[in-house]
Amino acid sequence: MSSDTDLAPVSCYLDEETFRLSCQLFIQHSSSIKDGWSWVQENASLEGYMTKTVVVAGKTALDHCRNGHSHLEHEADAMSVVEQQVDDEEEAPGQQLEADGHGVMRYEYHVLYSCSYQIPVLYFRASMLNGRSLSLADVWNSVHPSYIKRLLQEPWDTITQQEHPLLGQPFFVLHPCRTEEFMRPALETAHAQRKKVNYIVTWLSVVGPVVGLDIPLSYATAVGAPSLPDLC
Repeated sequence: MSSDTDLAPVSCYLDEETFRLSCQLFIQHSSSIKDGWSWVQENASLEGYMTKTVVVAGKTALDHCRNGHSHLEHEADAMSVVEQQVDDEEEAPGQQLEADGHGVMRYEYHVLYSCSYQIPVLYFRASMLNGRSLSLADVWNSVHPSYIKRLLQEPWDTITQQEHPLLGQPFFVLHPCRTEEFMRPALETAHAQRKKVNYIVTWLSVVGPVVGLDIPLSYATAVGAPSLPDLC
């Protein structure tokens, strides 16, 4: 006699429509808690991506992460510091922020669908407020020490630099080739407990913190799986 949880295997992959619907639910909750996520539609096509910009002030991302502070917790403070520094720059033209560990960092995250892997992929770029882009070495230095060893040993989340598939601009990316290895246990556990989870929430909660992107716990409880049409 088989149990209900044995009726169908768990898939670790997404079709593009499920990806878009999952992102839509994610963004709806983001809007309700003012978390800053939005959807960008490219041209008139169906292609688009979910995006969020985070500002970190007062420390480099390295110090910020190592001290255990969340970007989300300090985003409001960061914005007030940015505004003050912009005002200061207007009063003292020619003065520029130095990338000396005390400037303002801007992170731009994009969540895209990969047709090749049939999963979401996290792209991001980072710069100082004065416009200086961070190098790959800078980004590696900003990763929390607890992730460094795993990043170097496991290629599924190795940070590399690639061309953004929709914008054609250089972005950093967490390589997705082993996403199944950490998603399958999470999805199988949810399936065994007869719970439907939002793939984007589960996936981003794992990969986001690697590059300083924190996901509030409310997403896990408030954002469900999309309702898909019955194809039978």
